[in-house]
Amino acid sequence: MSKLKIIVGLVILSLFHQCYSFTGSSLTDEKTVQINEFPNNAALVNPSLSQQFSTDIQNRFLQRTTLKGTKSNPDILIEGEISDYNFSPTTISSNTTTNPSGGVLQQAQSKLTISVKVHYENKIHPDSSFDRTYSDEVVYNSDLSQSQIETSQVKLVTDRIINKIFNDIVANW
Repeated sequence: MSKLKIIVGLVILSLFHQCYSFTGSSLTDEKTVQINEFPNNAALVNPSLSQQFSTDIQNRFLQRTTLKGTKSNPDILIEGEISDYNFSPTTISSNTTTNPSGGVLQQAQSKLTISVKVHYENKIHPDSSFDRTYSDEVVYNSDLSQSQIETSQVKLVTDRIINKIFNDIVANW
């Protein structure tokens, strides 16, 4: 009797799987994608940002969807530019220490902001195509070196931006 329940359960599950995609992807008819390089056109240029962002966004789509990369006649075209890469001081943090004379010292913080303009073109479903600007930021302690900022903080911000782009295109949220 239990084998029969297992078989019936598997049959129902396979029927359910054929009717519903567990990935939640809105890309059902699209098969190919072309993701062009995102040049860094910001006033302040991080020399490795363009290549790293372009590689990361390509990897995200090729690894997490069933789309295949192509260089000609894609169902989906994703392209754009890095339009802003900016450092700015922020308000001082609430992290305080007391100096020997009894005064309170507060640690300064800075903010990194990155903005990316994206052109998304869907040839199968043209009504879902769009042009948008995505932006994100991270606040960090000002005592970080330029190298530390570019290896950890830039990656954090670009990953967040790629998540937003991916969700808008694939999940259609």
